Order: sequence, then structure tokens, then C-alpha cells
Amino acid sequence: MSRPVNNEIILDDDRFWVVSRNALFGPFVYQWSGDLYGIEFTYQGIKFSEVCSDEEFFADLKPFGISITVSRVVALTAGTIAVGIRAGTSVDERVSHLIALLQQFELDRFRIRESTSGNNRFEI
Repeated sequence: MSRPVNNEIILDDDRFWVVSRNALFGPFVYQWSGDLYGIEFTYQGIKFSEVCSDEEFFADLKPFGISITVSRVVALTAGTIAVGIRAGTSVDERVSHLIALLQQFELDRFRIRESTSGNNRFEI
């Protein structure tokens, strides 16, 4: 896979990465919860987020020492994915929604890219 650029969100099936200041964070992996009602997210194999209900989304990246900017990008990306999956929207619709949210929160310097390679090894 090509080298990621600074300030990038890389989407790949059930996971995503965030690149900021030449540092790669991820993968952030999502899956249905055991009751098949909610969606859970993990980072480094540890659950950091879940959709608790239609109105409640919980995320805590503080234990990982991730910067506030990257945490915000991860929360927006995870939230967009969770809402999109539950609503049955397409990937293109989710990306459009994420772009709008990044603009709204002045994080539009983050480019979004879908991984099309089976090789998920990134180098910074």
C-alpha cells in the first residue's frame, strides 16, 4: 500500500486508521456487540467505544494517550460508521456525512481514503 499522507483517515472494511503528524493510529476495529443490537469499537484489542442506544454513543481514548485532535477524528469517524451501519447507508453516504462533520468541527484537513488493497501494512 502506498504511504499515507499527513492528516488522513484510511477506511478498510471493518476497521480504520488515522494519520496525524506522521504518526499512524489504528487499526480501530468495529463489530456488532454480542446482543447484535449495538456496535463496539476496539483499539489495540481493547474496547474504547460502543453504541449504547439510538441516542447514546460512548467513546474513551484517554487511556491510550492519543491527542485530542486524533481522538476527535476517531470519535467522528466511529460515530459516523455506527450511525451509518444502523441506518443501512452506503459507504459513499457515510463518507459524505463524515466529510461534512469534519468541516463542521474544523477538521477538514483530514483526507479520507478507502483502502483497496488486501495489504494493510502502512509505513510512516
